[in-house]
Amino acid sequence: MRPHTKFKRSLLATSISFTLGAAIMAPASAQQAAGNNTTDENAEVIEVRGIRGSLMRSMDVKREGTGVVDAISSEDIGKFPDTNLAEALQRISGVSIDRQNGEGSKVTVRGFGPDFNLVTLNGRQMPTSNINATSANDSRSYDFANIAAEGVAGVEVFKTSMAVNPTGGIGSTINILTTKPLQSPGLKATFGVKGVHDTSSDTGSSLTPELSGLYSNTFDDDKFGIAISGSYQLRESGAAYAEIGNGWREQTGGADDWGSIPQTPQHVNAPADGVVYAVPQNMIYGFSETKRERTNGQLTLQYRPVDNLTATLDYTYAKNDVDFNQNLASVWMNFGHLESVWTDPDSDGVAAPLYIKENNVGVDDNGDLTYSDLVSQVEESGSVAENKSVGINIEYQVNDNLSLELDYHSSTAESKPNTIYGNSNTIQMATNIRGTTAIDFRGDLPVVTVEYPSAFSPADFGGTTNSLGDVSSLVPDTVRTTGTSFRNSYAKSEIDQLQINGTYTFDEGVVNSIDFGVAQMTVDNRNAFGLAERPTWGGVGSFDDIPNDILAASQNTISNRLDNISGDKSNMLNSFFDVDFVTFADLVGDLYGVPLNADGSPADSAWPCGTTICAPSRYSTDRRTSEEQTSAYVQANLAFDIGEMASDLSVGLRYEKTDITSNTLLPDIDSIAWVSANEFAINLGEDLFYEGKGDYDHVLPSLDFKIELTEDVLFRTSYSKSITRPAYGNLTAGGSLDTVRIDGASGSKGNPSLLPTESSNIDIALEWYYSSDSFVSVTYFKKDVDNFISTEQVVESPFNVSSPVQGARFDEALAAFGGVLNDSTAIRDYIIANNPSDPYIVPANDDLGIQAQILGNPSDGDVNITFTQPFNSGSKSADGIELTVQHMFGDSGFGIFANYTMVDSDLEFDDGNRERGQTPLTGLSDTANFVGFYETDDYQVRLAYNWRDAFFNGIWGDPYGPIYTDEYSQLDLSASYNIDENFTISFEAINLTDEITRSYGRHESMTRRVQQTGPRYMLGARYTF
Repeated sequence: MRPHTKFKRSLLATSISFTLGAAIMAPASAQQAAGNNTTDENAEVIEVRGIRGSLMRSMDVKREGTGVVDAISSEDIGKFPDTNLAEALQRISGVSIDRQNGEGSKVTVRGFGPDFNLVTLNGRQMPTSNINATSANDSRSYDFANIAAEGVAGVEVFKTSMAVNPTGGIGSTINILTTKPLQSPGLKATFGVKGVHDTSSDTGSSLTPELSGLYSNTFDDDKFGIAISGSYQLRESGAAYAEIGNGWREQTGGADDWGSIPQTPQHVNAPADGVVYAVPQNMIYGFSETKRERTNGQLTLQYRPVDNLTATLDYTYAKNDVDFNQNLASVWMNFGHLESVWTDPDSDGVAAPLYIKENNVGVDDNGDLTYSDLVSQVEESGSVAENKSVGINIEYQVNDNLSLELDYHSSTAESKPNTIYGNSNTIQMATNIRGTTAIDFRGDLPVVTVEYPSAFSPADFGGTTNSLGDVSSLVPDTVRTTGTSFRNSYAKSEIDQLQINGTYTFDEGVVNSIDFGVAQMTVDNRNAFGLAERPTWGGVGSFDDIPNDILAASQNTISNRLDNISGDKSNMLNSFFDVDFVTFADLVGDLYGVPLNADGSPADSAWPCGTTICAPSRYSTDRRTSEEQTSAYVQANLAFDIGEMASDLSVGLRYEKTDITSNTLLPDIDSIAWVSANEFAINLGEDLFYEGKGDYDHVLPSLDFKIELTEDVLFRTSYSKSITRPAYGNLTAGGSLDTVRIDGASGSKGNPSLLPTESSNIDIALEWYYSSDSFVSVTYFKKDVDNFISTEQVVESPFNVSSPVQGARFDEALAAFGGVLNDSTAIRDYIIANNPSDPYIVPANDDLGIQAQILGNPSDGDVNITFTQPFNSGSKSADGIELTVQHMFGDSGFGIFANYTMVDSDLEFDDGNRERGQTPLTGLSDTANFVGFYETDDYQVRLAYNWRDAFFNGIWGDPYGPIYTDEYSQLDLSASYNIDENFTISFEAINLTDEITRSYGRHESMTRRVQQTGPRYMLGARYTF
């Protein structure tokens, strides 16, 4: 039986203090450990550094913690186990990550994605500001790519909810811990430098720098302390990918819809009646380069004038500056199917094409042949994200029994473009020479093959043709510009949080201590988006507008840049224009830009900077949400014996109240224009503000019980209720018209009255600590989820605007072609030809190469818009098992750490059901990790393997359908050598085996995106004072 001793400091805080990681216990761990009086305050603590030391401290957190908690601590001052926080977190059982540009970005815990996990910094809730490429962002998720690992002392992952911890994470609460100088008195300092070679970059520098440093010292008999840390990282990376960029057009076998597959011999194994299938809407090959500069810094000042009073002032800064460039080659499909080969239906009744070929030859009004286009496009954009936080903390030990803590911080996160071109854009050019187009999906790489019309001679292309009519090179004389699209996204979040916490410790009795506290927090969130688009996607100007020397110098090939993705590339489309963005942007602006009005305003909304291409400063969507959160909690921590078995019980209650105000700026719609065969322009009117309000409150109980069955075996069980608040975008007032197509219009709406998702959680764990550095554990968890946020569709007509694909004109044209919508170009041409005096038809401008535009006629009635909006649906559940083993092979220096997590849920997507409104759980997947290492006083080697099974990753809005991320594994290597006690050199290799990533739709053969990056190598040196 262990004695029930008063809490002084946990093993983790004591041991980490030797390596300047003592902050791992404050503030969250100190609160939870108040009831865990398992530490002998007189125990001798031996300093253990390196991999083994880090794993031992993490094991101590797990063992001593209340509920189910895991942790990662620094191996030494300024040395975290992984170079990226998200990549370090994925080593924990039940934690998996999403990667951006080959680097860990966001986390999923126990199958609950980034929006379901709350991230705090030293116990404080941090703001987030992510921006999307083509819309206003709506997420609460935290991007770990903004934080460098070198300045972090440790990370705690609380998988069970407790009254003392803030709410917001059904999956977990993740607490990032930084250095506190008074917790590790004396001088501590380190400086590190790394050179990074990223093989994924095609045009970037071969070697980029990473610098980091940390200084901590105490003065005046350890009454005053200062800690300063900083880091700078420059990374240049690249990616090569193929994707169905605009999704899969879904059909049902037997339905005679536009673009359906007929039951003819040319279509082998064509989908039978009732089988769900899909055809690709387009195909894109893309090649991107990303330059990222990340700067982090933190200053912490501490003053302890007397033993029972400590004041802390801290400032944290993070900046992530990203420049992005990419070139794309693409083909749009017209659904004139010639032949195809199909899979058998899978268990969900879904079939996918293995090969599909279509006709791209048409006839215009003059009887001349027309051909589809090959598109090349270029993007150069950038964004900057800045996080700032200033806080003050005062700890006061009133007497031997009562301690109080006041904590306040004001923090902001802001993301915006760092260039006049916006955070996302495209300029396109096209050559109309496609006779037929085929896509082969039988390999990992979807392979596009194009046949060029026999009506053209090789001289038309400046090259020779092969048996397929493929062209050895594209010729500038056949190329002209099409449309442009420049986007400006903005996000800012501000948090002011005040917390007052206290602990009363009893001298004797079953109740060891009582924790209590109140908090008030204001969260102001803004997400905005603006678009300047010139929707001349059918082509503009003449073929000689683009100088031949610009195009001839920019021709590039495709297949050699996708060398790591399997597929038959022998007849692959292999040419595109890799043109310089700035040169092309200036040219397009000079050719087609519009002058400014007398008052300095643009004469055309597509040209906000006149004859210069730029993103707009005006936002067409501006969402502003304010949340007032008030909370109070009390938690009793009991310690007692059951027979000879020492036991702990923590019982708590937390009250949360939230008031929401949403103000949203959305544009009215002036008109809808049909500008080309499959393209529509939404012409915006005056901006309108919409307001909505909501409120809710919750009482959240928690109970955590732990018993020592033997000296080395622990059993623990927990029950709690937790909430995750809705994404900001879901709280938006008003609705927006997003897309108009020939078969309908779609939009999105928010709902300020949404309630949080609420979960009832059960955890049962058995843990065997069979030595001081080794253990085995198994944990079962279950989450019963209520108020899960789903989407539903409602049809409304709020804008008093007509669509050009409804009403008398459209009905007449459709009847002229037998009432079947097979050829949108022919129907459009019929309307133009048969309504020459219609004031709602804007004639073509042949001089500029601009096609005619058909506007909606008010007499045809208002357009019906299918809005997708969120609502609170019924109950769902998820459960799983986590298995973990950590074993050190005596004093040999060898050790392993491994875990496997199995999860299951009824929150899954039904691939065979085409109805909208399904609400699957994003990120649910099995995961596994294996880490093996060898370590001596002089050197260490670590090999880490991570595997994640396929998982649902979201819904493609239009056309509607699921996106799955395929299973992925990665092997990483790190090694270091201690030249002496102070100087260490290191080597790291990330993604050693050069794995590719892949996503798909309703069927595994429906590729969404397949991407190759490449290994990343780092050589570094670190000096510790």
